[in-house]
Amino acid sequence: MNKSELIDAIAADAEITKAAAKKALDSFLANVTTSLKKGDKVTLVGFGTFSVSKRSAREGINPQTKAKIKIPAKKVAKFKAGAELSSAVN
Repeated sequence: MNKSELIDAIAADAEITKAAAKKALDSFLANVTTSLKKGDKVTLVGFGTFSVSKRSAREGINPQTKAKIKIPAKKVAKFKAGAELSSAVN
C-alpha cells in the first residue's frame, strides 16, 4: 500500500473527503517527525512505538574495492510494533 492508497482507505473508512484524509495523514506524519527530531518517543498503544536510536561510528568495508571506510555516527528512526499489531499480523 502506498500513500495515495492509504489516503483512499482512510477517506472511505472515516467517510470523509480524500482532501481531508490527506490533510490528516500529512499532519500525523509531520507531528511524528517533529517529535522524533526533538528526541521524543511517539507511542500509540496497541499499534507501536516510534523512537530515535543513536548508531555509533564504525569502520566498514567497501564491497567493490575492499577498502576500509569510516561510517559516521548518526541517528536512526525505529519502530517497534505493539502487542495488538504483532498478534494481528501473525
